[in-house]
Amino acid sequence: MNLLDTFRAAWQGVTANLMRSVLTTLGILIGVAAVIVLVAVGNGSAKAVAGQIASLGTNTLTVTAGRGGSSSFALTTDLARQLTDENLAPDVASVSPTISTSSTAAADQKSTTIQQVIGTYPSYFKASNSPVSAGTYFTNQDVLDNAKVVVLGSAIAEDLFGTANAAVGETVMIGATNFSVVGILKDQGTTGPGNSGSTAVAPLTTVQASIAGYGALSSIIVEARTADTVDAAQAQIETILNNAGHVTDTANLPYNVQNASALLETQEESGRTFTILLGVVAGISLLVGGLGITNIMLVTVTERTREIGVRKALGAPRRSILGQFLVESSLLSLAGGVLGVITGLVVSQIKIIDIQPVVVPASVAGALVVCLLIGVFFGSFPANRAAGLRPVEALRHE
Repeated sequence: MNLLDTFRAAWQGVTANLMRSVLTTLGILIGVAAVIVLVAVGNGSAKAVAGQIASLGTNTLTVTAGRGGSSSFALTTDLARQLTDENLAPDVASVSPTISTSSTAAADQKSTTIQQVIGTYPSYFKASNSPVSAGTYFTNQDVLDNAKVVVLGSAIAEDLFGTANAAVGETVMIGATNFSVVGILKDQGTTGPGNSGSTAVAPLTTVQASIAGYGALSSIIVEARTADTVDAAQAQIETILNNAGHVTDTANLPYNVQNASALLETQEESGRTFTILLGVVAGISLLVGGLGITNIMLVTVTERTREIGVRKALGAPRRSILGQFLVESSLLSLAGGVLGVITGLVVSQIKIIDIQPVVVPASVAGALVVCLLIGVFFGSFPANRAAGLRPVEALRHE
């Protein structure tokens, strides 16, 4: 029997019990689709978080108050000013003290909630990678003059004025104070508390005077001169903070310095681990599908024992019987694999819990290769059993 005859015989065997073959293929389909979708979800989640971190700028450091050390340690504008000393911190490009609170905004008899009202300096926009899509930023003079100007997030502007660009030049009441809108933040496409669309940025002095009060700062955003000098800038910042706060116990610091670059590397490693774990979990369903192939092929061999006996009595070699049943199991597995890939790619186009899955090409290729291996591996035992039947015993089988 040549290769074509082997495929023809295997195809006839698969279609002889079509419903059983379809159900067997379904197990592989679900397994392959699960691998592709779950790996895509893990990859999409990792990329979304990495994008949010990267949007802060990989040469950005964020200083916040910690839980350790002296309870009297607080972030202040005087402390932020010390970080700008070129002699003490030569690798620091800019320092942006920030205070953050929430509030409501109203205009033209419409109102909306602002998740973050940020009071800061103009350098904040570059350091935090927060460009404007319309209008402009406020200036250092605006900070000195306690000017009532604001840069609105696009979502806030759309809620109040219909379109984002229409808000530029208009007046909006934030809390109990009227602000003139000078610019619109570019939508960064993120969700959650850091969503630029739900943020309003105004001069620090104005926010302190009219909305947040004169308490401690929420954070200090520091921009290193280059991505290569981030670690050096962090060391310089920590030295200044330790001296200012008279910190002697470096294991119990009263502040935190968050390195965006290091955080991004850590997140990427965690994302890869998470994606692999999801792939392994999904792979278990592929194993179950392989066991289903073994079960069905054993049933097939039992049902066709007399047929096998007749073929062997007529001189069919062992390799012919073995090849036919291996091709049958491989056809079932590959059919499920191809359909599973199609299903997985379709499902991966749908957002799952606000996460846009990102398909990993290697997972698609890997799933198809695994399907072929499953067909051969899990079909080998039934195929060997069929090929090993003695003709006399097979012909006696009822």
